[in-house]
Amino acid sequence: MTIDLRSDTVTKPSLGMRDAISQAPVGDDVYGDDPTVNSLEERVAQMFGKEAGVFTPTGSLANQLAIRILVAPGEELLAETNSHIVRAELGAAAVFSGITTRTWPATHGLLVAQDALDIARPDSGPYLVSTTAIAVENTHNFGGGTVQPIGEIAALREGADALGLALHLDGARIWNAHISSGVSFADYGKYFDTISVCLSKGLGAPVGSIMLSTKERVSKARIWRKRYGAGMRQVGLLAAAGHYALDNNIQRLVEDHRRAKELAVAIATIDSTLIDPSTVTTNIVGLDLANTSLTAAELAKRCREAGLWISALGPKYARLVTHMDFDDAMCNEAIEVLKKALVA
Repeated sequence: MTIDLRSDTVTKPSLGMRDAISQAPVGDDVYGDDPTVNSLEERVAQMFGKEAGVFTPTGSLANQLAIRILVAPGEELLAETNSHIVRAELGAAAVFSGITTRTWPATHGLLVAQDALDIARPDSGPYLVSTTAIAVENTHNFGGGTVQPIGEIAALREGADALGLALHLDGARIWNAHISSGVSFADYGKYFDTISVCLSKGLGAPVGSIMLSTKERVSKARIWRKRYGAGMRQVGLLAAAGHYALDNNIQRLVEDHRRAKELAVAIATIDSTLIDPSTVTTNIVGLDLANTSLTAAELAKRCREAGLWISALGPKYARLVTHMDFDDAMCNEAIEVLKKALVA
């Protein structure tokens, strides 16, 4: 048996989700004629208190459409040093939109509003780059699934307003943040000008994200989506999976969080320098191998040989992500594999 903890994107659509896909009413989305994708966009926009949404095949594209609308070419987006939008989207902001980025460091990716505000430089004139927007990731992927404090988000909004800056939320795993914190989607949404949410991370959909904002911004984003080659036709087949995911798979995320905590506690008993279980509040377990002789690649290789797939995301950083296709029996087996791999 293979246990795959590389990401929560590795899940397979359930039978119920497949049934929903097969029965979805569809139309041509480029013409705005697909009723299922239209209803999904409207539904998610309402959840976050936004006017409109646009369906995209990937979270990266949803992010890129949002910042394309907020930041002009030659202007600046601020983000945390290890944020997905900076580290994992292959320079798309620069390649596609002429956007420069500048970053601030944060332990575990945890937002401290003043850290971002201190480096903001709006209206810098004709000789220096001007800051236009700030991006926040919630939960923070490479930070280990960190949930951003709503108080810091509110403080960032207040400071951004004073400086005339826009805010973007990379909410790929906002579902996990909601379950962990109890903060409503609308309360998260009210602080941001644009939002991206992902239906294939944690919720079990095979593909799909949605970029949310005002009707005006979303209309512009649709043009850029088409320009980037992502105009889709009978996409209601995918949107139906999104509806099913929202109906059935948000509340069950608490199980993913519980199993991630169990993994973290078990790993810490082997070597407490690898992880502090108190930092694991969602579904991501990040292992710091700096104090061991193992590299992340070596650990991943040992685990894979024993049937457990994990990610090596740096020379000394390995990541495990729990998800809906990972059950209690698998969790127990994964712990046994890790015990052997970490002490061999």
